[in-house]
Amino acid sequence: MTAPDWQLAIDSLLPLVTGAVRGTIPLAIMSFACGMVIAVVVALMRLSRRRFVSWLARAYVSVVRGTPLLVQLFVIFYGLPSIGLLIDPWPSAVVAFSINVGGYAAEIVRAAILSVPRGQWEAAYVVGMSHRTALVRVILPQAARVSVPPLSNTFISLVKDTSLASLILVTELFREAQKIAAFSQEFMLLYVEAAAVYWVICLALSAVQSRLETRLERHVAT
Repeated sequence: MTAPDWQLAIDSLLPLVTGAVRGTIPLAIMSFACGMVIAVVVALMRLSRRRFVSWLARAYVSVVRGTPLLVQLFVIFYGLPSIGLLIDPWPSAVVAFSINVGGYAAEIVRAAILSVPRGQWEAAYVVGMSHRTALVRVILPQAARVSVPPLSNTFISLVKDTSLASLILVTELFREAQKIAAFSQEFMLLYVEAAAVYWVICLALSAVQSRLETRLERHVAT
């Protein structure tokens, strides 16, 4: 059993961090932002009194939550070209991750909206607000505060899931580790080092999440 090549570990740290800064984190942020837009729309569709609209949203959530993210990613990147839709690796990853986040976050947003007391709707109507105005100005802001903890967990999970993008040749943290490992044949060292970088990123995000929750606790009704 050979000793780990610590010089290689030191030399590879910068490429791994660069891959995280240029690939992993931007990919996670873009996908989460797009996914949240989808989530809000789908959540509102789920709450619609029109059965067909509600059914469409429920079907979307069911499909997303009932199929592996890796399969969704492969359908977008490898499957769509067979019907004439060719998408580059980076946009394919963003689309797949956004769709996935939208399916999971939609239920979080829906539950947060339902958690707002009915009296808030009634108070908004009393002062002359329409349903849409009440939703945008009264209900959604309160729901947003309630949904911060679970949505933060979703984002942290997404950061780790971006490693799957390496399978469609997107250059990010794990892809950099794969390239260095293939060249040096130090697979264990590089993959453990990549795992350590992911861990540090998630620790930092967890710390931010804790501070956000602490600041919001005073504003959320108990």
